[in-house]
Amino acid sequence: MKILMKNPIYLCCMLVFPLLTMLFFTTLLDEGVPQELPVGVVDLDNTSTSRALVRRLDGFQSSHVVAHYASVAEARHAMQENEIYGFLYFPKGTTEKLLSARRPKVSFYYSNISLAAGSMVMKDLKTITTLGSAAVGQATMRARGFTPEQIQAFLQPVRIDLHQIANPWSNYNMYLSTVFVPGVMMLFMFLISAYSLGMELKFDRGKEWIAKAKDNIVVALLGKFLPHVFVFLVLIFFYEYYIYNVLHFAHIGGVWTIVLLALLQVIASIGFGIFIFGLMPSLRMSMSICSLWGVLSFSLAGSAFPMMGMDTPIQALTWLFPLRHYYMLYQITVFNGFPLIDAWFHLVGLIAFTLLPWFVLRKIKNAMLTYVYIP
Repeated sequence: MKILMKNPIYLCCMLVFPLLTMLFFTTLLDEGVPQELPVGVVDLDNTSTSRALVRRLDGFQSSHVVAHYASVAEARHAMQENEIYGFLYFPKGTTEKLLSARRPKVSFYYSNISLAAGSMVMKDLKTITTLGSAAVGQATMRARGFTPEQIQAFLQPVRIDLHQIANPWSNYNMYLSTVFVPGVMMLFMFLISAYSLGMELKFDRGKEWIAKAKDNIVVALLGKFLPHVFVFLVLIFFYEYYIYNVLHFAHIGGVWTIVLLALLQVIASIGFGIFIFGLMPSLRMSMSICSLWGVLSFSLAGSAFPMMGMDTPIQALTWLFPLRHYYMLYQITVFNGFPLIDAWFHLVGLIAFTLLPWFVLRKIKNAMLTYVYIP
């Protein structure tokens, strides 16, 4: 504990940086979904119909019409300059062809460099083009004497009754912060675990450390890492109180499931860091491997890109990352409220990461007693 308080690296990596990460991600996505994304319009038709569609597009929550362009080339240049995420193009004669049922071509262009912004702008632009034809069809059928029920059945033969489970608001904060923030915390746990053991070698304290544990490496490791577990657990519990009680993130699962997941997250991450140092008893190499493993976890956890869409060898590799098991346990038990037995494989996976240091105990002890630190 004196080492933890004396070295500022521990303060930064165990409290300051995780707290900053927590505040950064949760405030970055505090609106839940992106709003008022800038889009443009190329309206060469310039009729009351086309202007009405532009006003409807501007009224959407996700899109905001910020500019009108004289040509497609100008709008495309603005999109390439990241001034807008997409634009809608009405060629001349659109309304005339629409009223005479000659199927005018209305085009929309969007940039998918930002996946979230591109998909949301695409949805709004596609909706507007659909609404244009529906409005004309509705007016024509009303003039022919059709009832509102007949018009509705013709324009929308199948009505979708949408119920989004657990997150009916489509809040991106609930989807992303619940995996990014724990992922960064797990990365710090990997690094601090390897760093803590490597510093014993660097300052030649390994023999003294083992001697104080009466030559018992298990006691030595427990004595060293129990304060780490306590500090990280307090940090995780604060994070969970913040997202569930202050930000009101959806959590169908019970309190004890959340507590168990937090405990498994901490001890599995620290166990993995100890295991990596045991494989490579070198401060620099073990921290490098932990950094690589932690960064790859974000891609292979399955939150940004689904695992079933990956190649088969990559799917097999995902089981080697603690964040993958944490994410699946969170999704199954906390977010969707299913019992732990439905996620037993991932529960066993985190327990296995916790037990990994048992395979390298002798090597860690040998390193502390005989290895010479090489910068």
